[in-house]
Amino acid sequence: MNADPVDAILAQWQRERPDLDVSPMGIIGRMGRLAKYLDRAIQETFSDFGLNAGEFDVLATLRRSGQPYQLSPTELFNTLMVSSGTMTHRIDRLEQADLVERIPVSSDRRGMLVQLTDKGFNLIEKAVEAHVVNEHRLLSVLEEAERKALTQLLRKFLISFEK
Repeated sequence: MNADPVDAILAQWQRERPDLDVSPMGIIGRMGRLAKYLDRAIQETFSDFGLNAGEFDVLATLRRSGQPYQLSPTELFNTLMVSSGTMTHRIDRLEQADLVERIPVSSDRRGMLVQLTDKGFNLIEKAVEAHVVNEHRLLSVLEEAERKALTQLLRKFLISFEK
């Protein structure tokens, strides 16, 4: 297997500090570098639809919630793990673009739901299809068995943080 830039970093640490087991740096370093490449490649697809990653996340969350494609702002920011201020800002931008609308809750004068507009629904349908195609392309370097193994390992690692 070919060496990558992280291998050079590990070799330098091994030379300078042979007493340290720096193997975790290899895993974490590669994950960090991959995250940057993946974020860039994914954002390129979102940009084709005039969206950034945060806006895509809101629209996709509403879409996958099922009909009538509406959630409260609290449900949105809890699902997306962002602050209420960040969520308000995203909703404002999406509302200005006529991709979502705020719907008052009839049983609670203070309550509000965020709902996809027809324009938002049509946009996220196209964007999510392109996103999935892009993700398949990004993962095409891995064989199916490797994808399954990676999925299991990443799930185990993620669960350790999200207990």
